[in-house]
Amino acid sequence: MANDNIDLFINPTAGRGRAGKRLSRICELAESLGIVLSVHSSSAVGDLERQVQHFVLAGGKRLVVAGGDGSIHEAVNGIMTAGGDASLGIIPTGTGNDFAKAAKITLDWQQATLDLAGRIKSGVTWRRVDVGVMNERFFANGAGVGFDARVTKIARAYRAPIGDIVYLLAILRGMIEGIATPEYRIDADGEERHGPVTLANIASGPWVGGMFHIAPDASNNDGHFDLIIADPVSRFRILRLLPKLIRGEHLDEPEISHKSVQRVRIHAAEPVPSHLDGEVQPLRQDFDIRVLPNALTIL
Repeated sequence: MANDNIDLFINPTAGRGRAGKRLSRICELAESLGIVLSVHSSSAVGDLERQVQHFVLAGGKRLVVAGGDGSIHEAVNGIMTAGGDASLGIIPTGTGNDFAKAAKITLDWQQATLDLAGRIKSGVTWRRVDVGVMNERFFANGAGVGFDARVTKIARAYRAPIGDIVYLLAILRGMIEGIATPEYRIDADGEERHGPVTLANIASGPWVGGMFHIAPDASNNDGHFDLIIADPVSRFRILRLLPKLIRGEHLDEPEISHKSVQRVRIHAAEPVPSHLDGEVQPLRQDFDIRVLPNALTIL
C-alpha cells in the first residue's frame, strides 16, 4: 500500500501543551494507515496562519491541523486569504474544541486521527461547512460582541490546566468586574433593533467555551448564523441563567432573543470587545458580519 503524504500544521502549545505532547502518537497512528505527516510547527500567534497561507498559495490542496479552536481559526484564515482552495483535516487537541464538535468530529484525538487517515486514504470528504466573515477576518465557529468577548479575554489569561472550567471562572470574574451594557444598533437581515445589550453572539456552531451550548439550533452547513442577543441582566440573573446556558435551555428566557440570519451589522455607542472563534479582537464600534455558505471543505 503506497503512502500518502499530508502536511500537518500544529501549535504545540494548544490545549495548554497537550497538542505538542501528542504529536508523535498522531504521526504513528496516521502512518499505521499509510498517511505520512510532514509536520509544520508554529512558534507564535499568527505563525500557523502565515504558514498555511503560504502552503495554499504554493499550490497545497490538503492539510491537517492538530490543535484547538485558535489553531483552526488561524488555518481557516490562512486558507481563505489564499483563495480558499484547500481542504482541511482536523485532529482536536485543544481546550474547548467547539468547532470539532460542530463538525461532528470525535473529541477522542486518537480515534479522530484514525478516522481522518481512513478518509484521506479512501478519498472521502467529511463535509462542507460555512465560513463567517467579520470585517476583515474569517471565522469558523462563531463571533461574539460584548460580555462574552470580555469573558474570553479573561479566560485566555489563565494558564492552569483546568480545562473547560476556565470559562466558568472567567464569567464569575467578569461579573465581579462589572457587566457593561452599552447602546447598540443591530441590523439583522434588514430588521433593526436599538438599545442596551449585554452580548450579541453570532453562532455558526452550537457551542462556545467548550461547555456552553449557546446556540443549540445552529448548524455550520445551513448557510445561516444563529444570532443570540442578551438584554441587560443583573449578576444574580446571570448566575440563574448559567445552568440553562450550559444545557442549551436558555432561548425561551425573557432576556434572550434569537434569530436565523445571513448578515448582521452592529454599531456600538462606544468601543466594545469582540472575539472570533475565541480569539480576542481589537476594541471597535462597528461590525459587519456575513456568512459564506459551504466555503470550506473538511476532510
